[in-house]
Amino acid sequence: MDVVERIKAELGSSPVVLFMKGTPDFPQCGFSAQTVAALRALRADFKSVNIFEEPEMREALKHYSNWPTYPQLYVKGELIGGCDIALEMYQSGELQKLLSGAGALSSTG
Repeated sequence: MDVVERIKAELGSSPVVLFMKGTPDFPQCGFSAQTVAALRALRADFKSVNIFEEPEMREALKHYSNWPTYPQLYVKGELIGGCDIALEMYQSGELQKLLSGAGALSSTG
């Protein structure tokens, strides 16, 4: 499987995928940590991919998404953006609506 197929497989594996530096429990950059915090505050179900463990994917994803930095947040296979965009959407309530529509929010009961 080539690297673009692997990216597509990751995107198809969950409604919400976060390509990040590190892991949700041990983020290795502040932007990744802030994005995870926003997703966790919404109780979102998401898959994370540690780009440090996938150097080939790390480079290919920049071209695939036409987005040069990490983290990269995808919902239903579409790039939402990086940390700044995710946080703006979180603060405005847009992220919650988007994740809810994707069926990615845990029930609060």
